[in-house]
Amino acid sequence: MSKIDPTARVEDGAVIGEGTEIGPYCIIGPNAVIGANCKLIGQVTVIGHTSVGDNCVISPFAVLGGAPQDLSYKGEPTRLAIGSGCTIREGATMNVGTIKGGGLTRVGSGGYFMNNSHVGHDCMVGDSVIFATSATLGGHCEIGDAVYIGGLSAVHQFTRIGPYVMVGGVCGVRDDVIPYGLVNGQYAVLESLNLIGMKRRKFTKQRLATVRAFYQKLFHGPGTFAERLEASRPLAGEDPAIAEILGFIGKGKRPLCLPAIEK
Repeated sequence: MSKIDPTARVEDGAVIGEGTEIGPYCIIGPNAVIGANCKLIGQVTVIGHTSVGDNCVISPFAVLGGAPQDLSYKGEPTRLAIGSGCTIREGATMNVGTIKGGGLTRVGSGGYFMNNSHVGHDCMVGDSVIFATSATLGGHCEIGDAVYIGGLSAVHQFTRIGPYVMVGGVCGVRDDVIPYGLVNGQYAVLESLNLIGMKRRKFTKQRLATVRAFYQKLFHGPGTFAERLEASRPLAGEDPAIAEILGFIGKGKRPLCLPAIEK
């Protein structure tokens, strides 16, 4: 049985899952669907066509399902879908999608969104991400699994960040970031592979050495980047991570985040 504080406003049509607690002064809109065993601590707003998965904890002043910050939006019934097991801290915001962007903002499961972080309209965010304080996504971003975005960092609209990437604090990320990359700097540049993240994924020493050798050849070898990329394609069979990086680059439509010496 759900537990709803008498000061909360839960509008007719809202669906509240079994065992969910709705704290003081929460506002739950008529098209909201909140899963089982969630805890909305207090003064949480869930509006729009928003679904929240099971076992999420949402802190005060978070606003989920607000209108996209896009001048083309005219009140269409676009959606926000949040997975299970997420922690959403104070003041975090996530917007519904836009018609032109596909109509859906999707956030995966197991994410940790620190205070004042923001997921813009039409973003696709993977599982097990961590957004530190005030980490911000512009619209239409694609964020892979287990990405960490440091505090006060902003990701430009339409940017792709591959899985297992580490973005440092106070970074402006304007270009696509390869899987397993580590980027840093006011205007983010690719510094290295995210070796700590790779070790946590149980990469063996041999795999780390193989992927690092590929990285050095691709980003720091002789010739232009285009020449090195073409020469590196046959290495895709040496490790799944290499194939993943090359596949990510091949699908790109925006500039790629490169080391500073390549700028």
